[in-house]
This record gives sequence, C-alpha cells and structure tokens, in this order.
Amino acid sequence: MNPKVDFYFNKATKWQEEYERLRMIILDCQLTEELKWGCPCYTFQEKNIVLIHGFKEYCALLFFKGVLLNDANGILIQQTENVQAARQIRFTDLREIVELESILKAYIYEAIEVEKVGLNVELKKVTEFTVSAEFQNKLNHIPALKTAFEALTPGRQRAYLLHFSAPKQSKTRESRVEKYIPQILNGKGLDD
Repeated sequence: MNPKVDFYFNKATKWQEEYERLRMIILDCQLTEELKWGCPCYTFQEKNIVLIHGFKEYCALLFFKGVLLNDANGILIQQTENVQAARQIRFTDLREIVELESILKAYIYEAIEVEKVGLNVELKKVTEFTVSAEFQNKLNHIPALKTAFEALTPGRQRAYLLHFSAPKQSKTRESRVEKYIPQILNGKGLDD
C-alpha cells in the first residue's frame, strides 16, 4: 500500500467498501500502487495496468489496454465510442466485486502478461479523424494556426478534432474553434 494513495480512499464519500475490496484484490496480484490523475493506479514494471475510479452511478476498474484482453466473461465496457484502448469493469455494489474476485484477478494477470510480452494497441492515426469544415477553414486561412496545430502531440490534436466535430450545429462547431484558437497558438492542449 502506498500512503499517498490513502487520501483517495479516505476522502471517498461513496463506494468506500467497494474501493477497499478492489484495492486488496489488485494488491494481491503484486502490482505497485501509485497515484496518477488523482486516482489509484496500479503498475507493473512502471507500466500502467489498471486504475480504480468512481462515478455517481458506479465505481470501476479501468484496464489501460483492455481492448487486448480476452474478455471471456463479456464484462469489459468501452466507456465511449472514442476510447480506443481502455476498457472498464463497472460495479454498483460490493457483492458484485466479491462474486467476481477470481475473474478480476484473472483479468489483472492477463493484463500483466500483455505488458510482459510487449503488446500494444494500434491506435487510429490523427489523419483518420474527421476535421470539421469550420476548423479546416481556419487552418486554410491562418498559417500560424496550422503550424501550431501540427506541432501539438497526436493526443492533443485528436482531442481538438473530436471536440470540434462533436456538435451537430455548425454555429456551435464554429464557436468552439474560435474559443480554442488562442490555446492552440500557445501550444496548449484542450485541457491544459
């Protein structure tokens, strides 16, 4: 147990019993406990394996390379259509965790094996994402914006492209693009 992670569990007002049980299951699999992104994250040889996180309706284990797991029990969930690698197992009460304990350990051990053999998820390239007409228009007319956007990391580019193309109305897409032009020009990502 990492004392730095204790605060996450101690501050929890919901899912406290569920978090504690998940923590014990994961630590029993000999993973290293760390705090990343404000959540308990469990690693093997400094590679992220699984994370515990909570939401209003459920708490979950998030497997970073969950798409590569066998999922013989059909319990892995893709959070949204844009999540490429990670998969969740969701829980709404302690009983579910207790009943699935041996299965959860099997999934954790499989995730460790994925890291041991060096498997990687083939992510979509930024060029495969849709560029909204509103953003493309700005890229065509503001050379500095195009240069700054291309200098961003692929993850930051992807986040902008998804954010700009999500709204149904052109007016909303246009306002999103306008809002973030200064941030792109400053080399910042969507959430920086």
